[in-house]
Amino acid sequence: MRKNYLISLLALSAMAVSASSMAKENVTVSGSTTVLPVMQKISEHLMQKDPSVVIELSGGGSGSGIKALNEQLTQVAMSSRKIKDKELKAAEEKGVKPFEIPVAVDAIVPIVNPKNSLKNLSLDDLRKIYKGEIKNWKDVGGPDAPIVLVSRDTSSGTFETWESLVMKNQRVSPRALLQSSNGTVVQTVAKNPNAIGYVGLGYLVSIIKAIEINGIKATPETAKDGKWPLSRDLYLYTNHQPQGAVKKVTDFCLSEEGRSLIKEVGFVPPAKR
Repeated sequence: MRKNYLISLLALSAMAVSASSMAKENVTVSGSTTVLPVMQKISEHLMQKDPSVVIELSGGGSGSGIKALNEQLTQVAMSSRKIKDKELKAAEEKGVKPFEIPVAVDAIVPIVNPKNSLKNLSLDDLRKIYKGEIKNWKDVGGPDAPIVLVSRDTSSGTFETWESLVMKNQRVSPRALLQSSNGTVVQTVAKNPNAIGYVGLGYLVSIIKAIEINGIKATPETAKDGKWPLSRDLYLYTNHQPQGAVKKVTDFCLSEEGRSLIKEVGFVPPAKR
């Protein structure tokens, strides 16, 4: 009896040691708030499937994420734009070799408050509005009210894409209220009936209204087929090709299950490799 008790005790001790020795694999992911909803969904499902992986997520913008990767403060950078030459140079100086992984296709969508009757704008209208040349909604077929500009701040990849595709590299008016995330753009526009902003496709919710561009609606389909004029790729960047737990994360993003989750969030999965 005593012998059996000792054997059982030793077995339990071995199991406890085995369980405690199963180290958690932490993966830090930071950067673009556009990519954030994708990675939140991916993280939630992957951690359920593989409890050994612990994913720590934070926003801050594409530029901040890439900077953190170059300074080896994060293992995965989320970005709503391609990495810049000066960022690649900074990475090289620090011994970092960014590896690019396209993770989704997105559309940048102009938004207004639901109380605004306006439905459609041209790219030229948007450029003139954000330059500050058009200051009243009545000048583009809307109500007689001053336009309140809401924009992303300069650390945002979404801001840089907007500046390139809409502004044609002309400056956004200094009157614009600069926001640090897609979420704060949504909240600001939702609270002001005269506001206009722009967000990624995954942030279109009922408290704001999407504006068509030249009669085209922003949808995953129009983003994918290129009919929407403000489409762009979203990326993950790692230091060298992913290994270990980081590879588990990136592989899951590109798996069939991951691609399905990306669709659920409202984005378009990338082309299969």
